[in-house]
Amino acid sequence: MAATKPAAIEKLRFETALAELEEIVREMESGEPPLEESLAAYKRGIGLLAHCRGLLSAAEEKVRILENEHLAVFDPDPAGMASRRAEPSSAGEP
Repeated sequence: MAATKPAAIEKLRFETALAELEEIVREMESGEPPLEESLAAYKRGIGLLAHCRGLLSAAEEKVRILENEHLAVFDPDPAGMASRRAEPSSAGEP
């Protein structure tokens, strides 16, 4: 049986590469593939992982550019509303 030739890693979208990597992990964890297939899958998995990391790094860089290098720590309460809500209830406490 002839296996289909895998797509070139560098042409894969992030989601496609990640899905393929997850499938490789599932197959290898099952212990079903013979040694030679496992080694080939491992090699492809390393390539997929590097590709995914590269795409994520590129996305992070785009976000930095869009945010003009002024990324800030996320503050879910930027106006201090939580402390203001707590003031009236704490005012009546001894």
